[in-house]
Amino acid sequence: MSHSASPKPATARRSRDLSGDIRIPGDKSISHRSFMFGGLASGETRITGLLEGEDVINTGRAMQAMGAQIRKDGATWIIQGTGNGCLLEPEAPLDFGNAGTGARLTMGLVGTYDMETIFIGDASLSKRPMGRVLNPLREMGVQVKAAEGDRLPLTLHGPKVAAPISYRVPMASAQVKSAVLLAGLNTPGITTVIEPIMTRDHTEKMLQGFGADISVETDRDGVRHIQIVGQGELKGQTIDVPGDPSSTAFPLVAALIVPGSDVTIRNVLMNPTRTGLILTLQEMGAEIDILNARLAGGEDVADLRVRGSDLKGVGVPPERAPSMIDEYPVLAVAAAFAEGETVMDGLEELRVKESDRLSAVANGLKANGVDCTEGEASLTVRGTPGGKGIGGGTVETHLDHRIAMSFLVMGLAAEKPVTIDDSAMIATSFPEFMGLMRGVGARIEAAETAV
Repeated sequence: MSHSASPKPATARRSRDLSGDIRIPGDKSISHRSFMFGGLASGETRITGLLEGEDVINTGRAMQAMGAQIRKDGATWIIQGTGNGCLLEPEAPLDFGNAGTGARLTMGLVGTYDMETIFIGDASLSKRPMGRVLNPLREMGVQVKAAEGDRLPLTLHGPKVAAPISYRVPMASAQVKSAVLLAGLNTPGITTVIEPIMTRDHTEKMLQGFGADISVETDRDGVRHIQIVGQGELKGQTIDVPGDPSSTAFPLVAALIVPGSDVTIRNVLMNPTRTGLILTLQEMGAEIDILNARLAGGEDVADLRVRGSDLKGVGVPPERAPSMIDEYPVLAVAAAFAEGETVMDGLEELRVKESDRLSAVANGLKANGVDCTEGEASLTVRGTPGGKGIGGGTVETHLDHRIAMSFLVMGLAAEKPVTIDDSAMIATSFPEFMGLMRGVGARIEAAETAV
């Protein structure tokens, strides 16, 4: 799928009692990092369960362009890495398409190399600000040439020897934290990241698994101090990627809002930094049973049984935002079917996602008859149990996969059909979405063939 391809509208219609036993594709965050760390480590890395969406594949291509050998054998990806400190200067610009995580983390990874690396992306990625990652890299001696506002296309040229820094992350961002830690891998001495609000910790856990000299301490105020010793050896690993909680959110919410549903979702990543949505939905009265909780590769994993539920509005505390930042669009959809008011605060980060996600969600809700109020960093949704009067609108997705999937979920429980202007970009994160949802009974079809 090309991002210049013509739009593919899609329509979702009211469905009945979704049911099935499904497995979600691999976690996107862990998949990106598996390609990156495997490509950097010495020896062989074997990955199963990798999310094969476009965003992750673009990260893999970038690592190949810098010397990693990557091939697929059956269901297993096999990587021969370059060794830490041995990435090669790419001969052409690295094209990340729509992948913000891939682009920002790779900037950290290559920024401290004494070479020139050019980053490009699609129209959506080229609008996203990169300064939050570039600023700490500049402190380490990296030269940056970027489009206005520190946006793509941009060129990085690292110093002969990078300088280790101690960097306090100014916002809750796993991407910024990770970029600085990855820059520290090729920097002599100790690089420190100070994280006042904990964000997803896959980078720390996985670097440790690959053999990096990394330590994490939390002080009395709950502030995390993460230290990495540069220029150490990383060794190839075997990784089974658990199911992505952000992708899980769509069939999960669909099963909750479609009456009579009973869906089991297998092998879901339950890392505590990623479970804010499940906690919030349970507070709203969702019937979500957590089954067979276990550890896999150092990560918490479980199966979820989800049944149609009568939801009630709640206040979502702003400090929960980092653990569910990608799930607010589909939470807003759940809130549209809940009794009473759901108030979501601390959402400023949604302004700089694939789209201005906060406005995109609010406009999509309003287009489908849902009463909501958009604040500078908040969204309040006043729900209608049973979905009476909801639907009938067309949603502008702004090339944002999560907006597209969220509003298709809405259409499954709304009184009237919900149409999205484009479904093509869903392939960036969840290429199996349409087939998987239809498999549990969802009525979703290409808009031009809708009847």
